[in-house]
Amino acid sequence: MNKKTLKILEFEKIINSLTDMASSEPAKRLCSNLKPSTDIIEIQRNQSHTTAALDRIRLKGNLSLSEVKDIKDSLKRLEIGSSLSQAELMKILSILNASAKAISYGLHSDDPEYDVLEEYFRGLDECGPLKKELSRCIISEEIMADNASPELSHIRRKINQINSKMYTELNNILNAHREYLMDSVITQRDGAYCLPIKSEYKNKVAGVVHDRSSTGSTVFIEPLAIIRMNNELKSLSMDEKKEIEKILESLSLFAADYINILENNSKNLIFLDFVYAKANLSKKMNGSEPKFNSKHYINIKEGRHPLLDTKKVVPINISLGDTYDLLIITGPNTGGKTVSLKTVGLFTIMGQSGLHIPAFEGSELSVFDDVFADIGDEQSIEQSLSTFSGHMKNIVYILNHADAGSLCLFDELCAGTDPTEGAALAISILSFLHRMKSRCIATTHYSELKVFALNEPGVENASCEFDVATLSPTYRILIGVPGKSNAFAIAGKLGLPDYIISEAGTHLEKDAKDFEDLLAKLENDRQIIEKDKLSIQKYKREIESLKRHYDKQEENLAAKKEKILEEAKESARKILEEAKVTADDTIKNINKIASGAGLGFALEEQRTRLRESINKNTKSVEVKKPTNKLKKPKELKLGDSVHVISLNLDGIVSSLPNQSGNLFVQMGILRSQVNISDIAQIEEPDKKPENKTRSRGSSMVKSATISTEINLIGKNVDEACSELDKYLDDALLAHLPGVRIIHGRGTGALQKGIHAYLKRQSFIKSYSLADFNEGGNAVTIVRFK
Repeated sequence: MNKKTLKILEFEKIINSLTDMASSEPAKRLCSNLKPSTDIIEIQRNQSHTTAALDRIRLKGNLSLSEVKDIKDSLKRLEIGSSLSQAELMKILSILNASAKAISYGLHSDDPEYDVLEEYFRGLDECGPLKKELSRCIISEEIMADNASPELSHIRRKINQINSKMYTELNNILNAHREYLMDSVITQRDGAYCLPIKSEYKNKVAGVVHDRSSTGSTVFIEPLAIIRMNNELKSLSMDEKKEIEKILESLSLFAADYINILENNSKNLIFLDFVYAKANLSKKMNGSEPKFNSKHYINIKEGRHPLLDTKKVVPINISLGDTYDLLIITGPNTGGKTVSLKTVGLFTIMGQSGLHIPAFEGSELSVFDDVFADIGDEQSIEQSLSTFSGHMKNIVYILNHADAGSLCLFDELCAGTDPTEGAALAISILSFLHRMKSRCIATTHYSELKVFALNEPGVENASCEFDVATLSPTYRILIGVPGKSNAFAIAGKLGLPDYIISEAGTHLEKDAKDFEDLLAKLENDRQIIEKDKLSIQKYKREIESLKRHYDKQEENLAAKKEKILEEAKESARKILEEAKVTADDTIKNINKIASGAGLGFALEEQRTRLRESINKNTKSVEVKKPTNKLKKPKELKLGDSVHVISLNLDGIVSSLPNQSGNLFVQMGILRSQVNISDIAQIEEPDKKPENKTRSRGSSMVKSATISTEINLIGKNVDEACSELDKYLDDALLAHLPGVRIIHGRGTGALQKGIHAYLKRQSFIKSYSLADFNEGGNAVTIVRFK
């Protein structure tokens, strides 16, 4: 891609922002050398890298790799067997530390499913043994750890001992010769510890003179007692240096075994730092990944120029390459034409460089072999070129190099010369590029180009919207609408007298005036349609809001209805339970009174009728949907069957409606007052045999607690039959298919009494003694109808 276009579109500013996002120097160099690609597969892969890094940043924060250093030269030295310096080994340790950090960040157990960056994280190796050894031996680029080797530890221990002795000796000498001192301090001269002695007393102190002050009043003498210890120190320092060199050589040999791993780590870390720089730039710009195609189709949605103030920039929507290959943008100056042109060009270059663009998701870009731009002032004093000549020189270059794979951008094409000739040249240039099938966007003030776009297939007009009332542009791009310069309107708003503007109108050619009037009418119609569209959208939002409101009300009513039904059901269940308890108590009392009176058979008939009555009431309480046909009530009569809508229950009219329309309805054992508007009359179907299915109204409660067997061992026949009677009622209500009665063997009297009782019950289908493995003749199995 030609460098001139990159400069015109200010791509270097994007690169500078990208470089600032990188945390390591090697990655910064990689950022600064970023160039657009023309391979769609490579572009899509680079885009996916940026997207994956951005997703990881949003999920678990940024990955900073500032520790990463350039170790390329150090690895080359290791390959030829050279020993590395302490600083070079420290860089290798930094790479290993960064690798460990990146592995911990990139391969976490809570990470989402595989993404395209995982292979780079998995390609890292901490080199544990090497990292451990380097960390043990090297503290910094200048300091080697004492325990790097036993010999180094021994040497440094001796150095510390001698230094301590020297310090003690110097203090003793200092105190002994205090009257000869210029100052009570110990200084160093040429690596020797010296005392500042007054010149007149220099012979009083035995030692070697190393220096004197500029005035000559002070001489710096190294005492003889210190010289021997200092010489020993120098010897130990040389030994220390040699030992450190041995350690470095040993560490270098160790590191040489990891050359390939270190090289791979370095490449992966630098690449990851580079990719995260792209992701952080996208985050800063609020960018998104553009879709790429090879059809030379562009569709930018809400695109914002990345170099403009994010608070002031107005998003644009612009497309090219679908039904038209050439877009001509017209409109007043400072209306946003040039910014729109640069946005399209810069987005294309950024996208082909693997960078996200500040636009809505779903924006599309295409891969172009080259992008050409003629934007800005091309005047050159050095080359004695006018503005027109400078532009024309650039246009000639574009015409010689553009082809079907090119994107061409022209700002004020052929301006700066005679308007008639300039318009003719502009039409000819654009026609040539259109025949070449290059994708082009051109801005202009020439009306002839607007007419050209209206008449030429594959060419479309566009304009930058301008608010004449406020004399300010809106910066919106309107595709399909040619723009006006609005020169007369702007001049009038700025105070130019009307008579001058009117006279100026007479100088316009009739065709030009008619064309401008047509444009004005089109713009007026467009604004009316736009207002209507906004009103429709507003009404649509209001309708949707009302719909949500009524849907919510309907949900609340349904919930309220359900609650009422549940409460009614629970109330009915309690009534049934109370009735049954009362009945059971009554039967027990009767049994006690009549136990010896021979009234067993009559009592049994009473119990049967009582049970059937309870079961009948249970059925009437069951909440179910009406199966009969419903109609609006007309002439109600006592005893008519009706359906209560609010309770979803059927019942019988027990009183006629009063003046308010209220009446009483008997629903099983419930009697409730309802309004005639809340009931529907039931058309009675033909009578069918009564369904024997027992109600589930209370069975749901009973089935959860009733046992499938009863133990009557140890009771006499009357007690057993009384308890069995209550138990069978509960079992029936619970919809149990059958039960087990444990009566034992004994004399057989209890078994006979229970069988005699069971024989009289109409709801029992069969009963028999259990199989041998289920209890034999000690247990009776009962099955209900």
